[in-house]
Amino acid sequence: MSAITSDMLDALAKTFVIAHTEDSDEHLAQALVFNAGRLAWRMRETGVTTEQKTSISDVVTEADRAAENFVGTVLAQLRPEDGVLGEEGASREAKSGKTWVIDPVDGTYNFTAGSDYWCSALALVTGDPGNPDELHFGAVHRPAMGYTWFGGPKIPTTRDGKAVAPLADKSPADISLGTYLHPTYFRQDEVRTAWQTVAQEFASLRMLGAGSVDLGGVADGSLGAWLQHSVAAWDWLPGRALVEGAGGTTATFEAGGVTWRLAGNAQSVSEIRALF
Repeated sequence: MSAITSDMLDALAKTFVIAHTEDSDEHLAQALVFNAGRLAWRMRETGVTTEQKTSISDVVTEADRAAENFVGTVLAQLRPEDGVLGEEGASREAKSGKTWVIDPVDGTYNFTAGSDYWCSALALVTGDPGNPDELHFGAVHRPAMGYTWFGGPKIPTTRDGKAVAPLADKSPADISLGTYLHPTYFRQDEVRTAWQTVAQEFASLRMLGAGSVDLGGVADGSLGAWLQHSVAAWDWLPGRALVEGAGGTTATFEAGGVTWRLAGNAQSVSEIRALF
């Protein structure tokens, strides 16, 4: 099984810090997700222990924790005034007003199953990550494909440094929907009906299990739009930034007793919002 000690992580972080001391926030973010994703990938290659959190499909591995520890350690040294919020428990109050929101391995169930559909993601915000005053940018690295998305509301989205095409207006009937609905919610009439109301409007559905990869796909045009409910900040903010940086639109709305997040081109989002 894989094993990485705290001393090894500290050494990795120290080497990274030396190489990136002068980085802007934008360059630092891309380097962090690249290295966090590659760390998790290398750990998986030698075997990782998996633990269940809330269900058989909600899991965590030592790779998730090691990657988050790495990012948190680097930020403590390079951005000590900034806050940190991580899926696996990393937390530090912001003194600067800015907070780094971290998802070390998004798509952990896929990750543990040997799938390539997972990523490392982060976002930088000002204010409360649950409802930020400003979303600065998101960075997402998908190790198996070797590319990194980066962008934000004021930063045109790129994939590996190349600008993605601006999202053109299209109707839901002409595009695919990336989505997720846990099987238990299919037994809850209100939630299932709300989801189905949206899903049936699209040309095709994709349920792939890693929200930040999905949203990167929306930003670069390989997916049409995205919908999910009860989405945590670390699963939403990095990808939301990418979609907005590609000229897309994002929305939050209530339906079926839960809160939904929606992203896509402006026309598709407007047409879906008009359903509720």
